[in-house]
Amino acid sequence: MNQLEQLKKLSTIVADTGDIASIQRLKPVDATTNPSLILKAANQAEYAHIIDAGIKEAQKLPTEQARLQAAIEAIGVGFGTEILKSIDGVVSTEVDARASFDTKATIEQARRLIQRYQQQGIGRERVLVKIASTWEGIKAAELLEQEGIHCNLTLLFSFAQAQACAEAGVTLISPFVGRILDWYKKSTGQDYTADTDPGVVSVKRIYEYYKACDYKTIVMAASFRNTGEILALAGCDKLTISPALLDSLSAESSPISCQLNSQNITHQACLTRLSDAEFRWQHNEDAMATEKLAEGIRLFAADIRLLEQKILKLLG
Repeated sequence: MNQLEQLKKLSTIVADTGDIASIQRLKPVDATTNPSLILKAANQAEYAHIIDAGIKEAQKLPTEQARLQAAIEAIGVGFGTEILKSIDGVVSTEVDARASFDTKATIEQARRLIQRYQQQGIGRERVLVKIASTWEGIKAAELLEQEGIHCNLTLLFSFAQAQACAEAGVTLISPFVGRILDWYKKSTGQDYTADTDPGVVSVKRIYEYYKACDYKTIVMAASFRNTGEILALAGCDKLTISPALLDSLSAESSPISCQLNSQNITHQACLTRLSDAEFRWQHNEDAMATEKLAEGIRLFAADIRLLEQKILKLLG
């Protein structure tokens, strides 16, 4: 077996892409999208029908802002709907990053996205609403989960974020690996092995804490820079991987081993539940996490604005 086939026996493999052709070729269980991936896919001719459908629906609305919002949401759900035709599992669709500090707006958009999926005949059990792991986002997810809307908390860099997500009962978290490595390499000027990679170390700590406390929240490591990071987390609940790295794993056949195993973790008492102030302080104490969360939100927001510019031209 190649390394990807071996890895599939240890972790659930998720495709980190909006490119439907890649998903059909690679056959992952689940798929995740984000504004950057949707923007990239929206510029490819083969997906023009998804854009056109979103535009056609939005043009019925009375104001420019309403048309723009409807088009963006319809396109996001359009890609998700197409992706679900090619996978057996779930797809993640992201709320607007500009609502990252607005619990009410996040909840409202999440409900609209789920309603759109239901209009396409897709049940909420096949969708994860993707939300940035701010305090406001985590609180939104806590309420959404109580409504049966499942959430994927993304842009997760600090242990405080992971702890708060588990305490909120969210379905899944996406702790980032590669972006953490990027920050430390730039900050220290050092190179890291797969074992010393700060992103890998962060995910291992979160995974072990969740299993020791018997939290049901799924840990899905994300944002990989190389296959070494991926293999160092073999055994993690889920791994969301770009098509390029999935292809690299498929091209290698050397044996891999399980690095994370919940059976080997001793149960322990959980930490005291975080308050708003405690969460903000602990997250603030982590310079890497503070900077990368803010940067990630800005980058996703920038790509949403670029997508909006494209949509506005098409709306006429």
